Amino acid sequence: MAGTANSSSRKGRFAPYGLLSPGILWLILFFVVPMWTLLRTALSTKPNRYVPQYVFDWKFSNFSDAISDNSDALLRSFKYAGAATILAILIGYPLAYFIAFRGGKYKNVLLGAVVVPFFTSFLIRTIAWQTILGGDGPAVSIINRLHLTGFLEWFDFGGIQVMKNGILLNTPGAVIGGLTYNFISFMILPIYVALEKIDPNLTEAAKDLYSTPASAFRRVVLPLSLPGVFAGTLLTFIPAAGDFINAELLGNAQTSMVGSKISTMFLKENNYPGAAAMSFVFMAIITVAVLIYARVLGTDDLT
Repeated sequence: MAGTANSSSRKGRFAPYGLLSPGILWLILFFVVPMWTLLRTALSTKPNRYVPQYVFDWKFSNFSDAISDNSDALLRSFKYAGAATILAILIGYPLAYFIAFRGGKYKNVLLGAVVVPFFTSFLIRTIAWQTILGGDGPAVSIINRLHLTGFLEWFDFGGIQVMKNGILLNTPGAVIGGLTYNFISFMILPIYVALEKIDPNLTEAAKDLYSTPASAFRRVVLPLSLPGVFAGTLLTFIPAAGDFINAELLGNAQTSMVGSKISTMFLKENNYPGAAAMSFVFMAIITVAVLIYARVLGTDDLT
């Protein structure tokens, strides 16, 4: 009996590891191994630029070269992604709030409208914006009718130009607009989930304590919805910073982002070590930025 009990105890002790083994194996095969391969490539030298072969020789200078050669694209990527994230919050939070608290019987319909764009290819949606923002597109036509062309051509915030020569396309504003449109759903849905969990009785209690609607929102709703804002910010900022489709199709040569540089080095220049080093630098910066953001926001509960 004692031997049977000891055997059962050992089996129970190793059972969690058995349950975790499929996930651990998946991570090793599809994350650790590719990352190690990419790291070896980043630390390699390419003897001949015309031959896609490289030699692993611990060349750490690839990382410093990646930063110095692509510093403009790095800064531009974070600037565009940051602007798109802020716009997504400003647009997405009111929409999520309306759906959560005012949607009523149409709540599912409104949520479906948020998800509908995913039924179309990311590339097709971006190409469609070329037509919308083009010289003969509806966006320019509306701006001309409202006599806003002069203001939008004059407006230049931190190097972000919205309109040039009467056209919205091929400007930083077009790239940021495309990023905002393509990733705003990733902002709306987490915020909606966070708002949906808030008990309406809490705001009613705040009003009973002579709190104004604005004060109740600031003291009750906003703090409780911060986990959704945090998650939505990560889901929007990270892919937006690494995106290159919007920069390629809606921007110009001066609006290229990190994704464009990495794609060019991989596919056109056959510079695998440089592209791999740039990828690692970008991932490191993103990781540090996320940790700092989490520390500043102080959000531990993302449920």
